[in-house]
Amino acid sequence: MIELVWVGTAYLVGLIASRLSFPPLVGYLAAGYILHILGVESDGQTLTHLADIGIELLLFTVGLKLKLRSLLRQEVLSVGGLHLLLVTGFAGLVFLLLGEQTTGGLILGASLAFSSTVLAIKVLENNGELSSLHGRDVLSILILQDIVAIALLAFADTNRQPSYWAFALLLLPLLRPLAHRLLTVSRADELRLLLGVSLALAGGVTSESVGISPDIGALLMGVMLSAHAHIDDLSEKLWSLKEVFLVAFFLQIGLADLPNLDQIIRALGLLGLLPLQGILFFALFLLAGLRARTAFISSLALMTYSEFALITTGSVVKAEMLSPEWNSIIALAVAGSLAIAAPLNRYSHRLFSRFESVLIRFEKKSGHPDRLPESIGVAEWLVVGMGRTGQAAYQALHQREKRVVGLDADPTVLESLLAEGRRVIYGDSEDPELWSGLKLDRVKGIILTLPEFDARCSAVRQLRKNGYTGQIGSICYLPEEKEELGQLGADFTIHPLVEAGNQLARQIVGDQAEPDTLDVRQMIRTAPTPNPGIETVVPAYNEE
Repeated sequence: MIELVWVGTAYLVGLIASRLSFPPLVGYLAAGYILHILGVESDGQTLTHLADIGIELLLFTVGLKLKLRSLLRQEVLSVGGLHLLLVTGFAGLVFLLLGEQTTGGLILGASLAFSSTVLAIKVLENNGELSSLHGRDVLSILILQDIVAIALLAFADTNRQPSYWAFALLLLPLLRPLAHRLLTVSRADELRLLLGVSLALAGGVTSESVGISPDIGALLMGVMLSAHAHIDDLSEKLWSLKEVFLVAFFLQIGLADLPNLDQIIRALGLLGLLPLQGILFFALFLLAGLRARTAFISSLALMTYSEFALITTGSVVKAEMLSPEWNSIIALAVAGSLAIAAPLNRYSHRLFSRFESVLIRFEKKSGHPDRLPESIGVAEWLVVGMGRTGQAAYQALHQREKRVVGLDADPTVLESLLAEGRRVIYGDSEDPELWSGLKLDRVKGIILTLPEFDARCSAVRQLRKNGYTGQIGSICYLPEEKEELGQLGADFTIHPLVEAGNQLARQIVGDQAEPDTLDVRQMIRTAPTPNPGIETVVPAYNEE
């Protein structure tokens, strides 16, 4: 019965928080406080056990994403590393001046330098920027912070005395072939999920048995399984499961005790320092050579306090390096930072447009890949979004000896396509500066194959605003998308899956010549369409 009360209350308050445009995490913490006020007792053992599982799954998923090469890039080490050092040093100095424990203050300061992985990934995913250049930088900085958090947890866990068998954990990489084989033969989704959970818990039990924090073992197990071809699929499945278990962690904080006035004031003081975190990130990104727009959006995504701060603070309090009141203070600060950051990130592009004239003054000239392209040469066709659909459109135009250039914001995609000899350039389609700076006088048509609807709308809007008079073709997945794109200025829209079905039917009954023999301009004018009023720029045979 008590479990139903916990879960039901967390859901209802989390739902209210979500409807108010706050992260559900804020609601889970509030649910704990509400249950405490109502006199609901905490079964400490059960909640603690569930919370521990959530933390182990969290660290296991961090290990799955750990790639050394991504952490060695200049902007990751310089921005992430310097930010950690500066914030940690400042916090240690403050605690020293206040006459409190400096060691605990240093650990707490480092914890406050961490940003919320949950919120940052959600923001990047909603904006379609996970694979963009700045999206990869943000993710790499978050992983760097997670690694530092693991080190802090190990340092703060003074109650454990590692045995000599702890060195055996270094042999875990030798089991990688076996772990990869198990994941390969586990073809069913539920089997892969069970394997991931089993390995995370096995890592925790193994490390705990040799006197090491179970969190370290879970992380090492994740590292052992990383680099597998299906690792992204497993990570995605574990992400939601991990979130469910972490609800117990946030409920546990609220059920423990209500914050007093002094703790609330201190939490508000930490929230008052949050803009300084954002300004520091912005300055460091600019120094690393990124443009003002990229630096601003990345800084907003990182301008939060992390869930990891709650975990490390709990460990520091247990080690008696800080007083117990800091658990409540940090919990309020983390929840407040997420409540503030969520709406700001939702309108990050609009906010930058409003302050662009001021922010771009701080840019410095550099050869960073984030720089905007100055020209597309003599190209007459431009394909925006070089996924499967974009590559099909590019190839169709290239086979007809058309001068075509592809544009994408994913550096790994560009690297692969350049190696294949294709003409592609870097650019973020939602960046107004891109379209205002590019000379498109020669371009006869632009094809938008971006999977995100908002990104397609933004591109069409900016192109027409900057005076582009050529043809614009776009994919669409819903009738309302077709209507809105048309109102913004798109000339042609198709549904990729509908068009694929039409092409298959035409080919099998022999109604139409092979697409390779048709002139592109002729296809634009005469190709049959699935619905009245919809015309086709280039047939798209694959879903993005």
